[in-house]
Amino acid sequence: MMKITAGEIAEELGGIVVGDEETELSGFAPASSAKEGDLTFAENAAYFGLAEKSAAAAVLVDRDDITSKKVLIQVPNARVAFAQVLSIFFPEPEFEAGVHPTALVSKTAQVDPSAHVGAYCVINESAVIGKNCVVEGSVHVGNNCILEDEVHIFPRVVIYPKTLIGKNTRIHSGSVIGADGFGYVFADGEHRKVPQVGNVVIGESVEIGAGVTIDRGAIGSTVIGKGTKVDNMVQIAHNVVIGEHCLLVSQVGIAGSTKLGDYVTLAGQVGLSGHLKIGNKAIVAAQSGVMNNIPDGEKWMGTPAEPDWNAKRRILASRQLPALIKRIRKLENRVESLDPEGSDNP
Repeated sequence: MMKITAGEIAEELGGIVVGDEETELSGFAPASSAKEGDLTFAENAAYFGLAEKSAAAAVLVDRDDITSKKVLIQVPNARVAFAQVLSIFFPEPEFEAGVHPTALVSKTAQVDPSAHVGAYCVINESAVIGKNCVVEGSVHVGNNCILEDEVHIFPRVVIYPKTLIGKNTRIHSGSVIGADGFGYVFADGEHRKVPQVGNVVIGESVEIGAGVTIDRGAIGSTVIGKGTKVDNMVQIAHNVVIGEHCLLVSQVGIAGSTKLGDYVTLAGQVGLSGHLKIGNKAIVAAQSGVMNNIPDGEKWMGTPAEPDWNAKRRILASRQLPALIKRIRKLENRVESLDPEGSDNP
């Protein structure tokens, strides 16, 4: 079991210790399940109250006015420090450099000696696997793909030919990168396939969740910008361009040739029509259907999506409909009682 002192953790996080710096910590857990020797965290007063009552030996906090019987590690931002400290107590597994005997690697492929290529992988012609890359079991890398340094591909990912993946990017299990875009032309009573001859370009420090599908461009590239994070089960169609540091939450679907600016957030199950432009820092609420361009910085919601202030007005108005219907019925009954035969005579 790993043990590290409160002082060592504070030094790693750029924080300070209130209490005994030599307190040994052997784990990290939420207050509800923390044991003796554990570190827990509290980003607000409610969490701190729970942490105080827990068995934890120390608490990660971001306030400097707290008094406690427990050892405190004060940091500028407890939420950020929480993410950092997890990697201290739960480091990722290390992968031995080299190519597994069952992997099939083309003679024209280039695999850096520091890279790990797992069991039953296929690395096709002229593919390039960079320094310290990890390609786990049963991954298929197509012809002329380039994986830059520090890329991590989890098991059973399929990467179609000519895909470019930037350094420090992670792609999780079951994702398919570079499949044909959904392109057809109707002629002579049938849907004829339009060849998809482009590729996919993924920037550095991108994370792509499990079961994601990113189609290659019909002509040109489908592009995922630097630092963008894509959740599980997302569909990105051909020639979509996604800017830097965007967030795409689970089950988002983006139709062909739509362009997202930087720092865009698409919440769960958002659908975007094709050939749209979504501005920088735009936010789209969950389950919205977007059929129009969105300017920079706006928040939209609903189906069809519209600016959130207008959509909220519609929602509030719709909630008044049952009461309004009752009032109309009462008025109709009063009118009928005054004129039971419904006469139109003046």
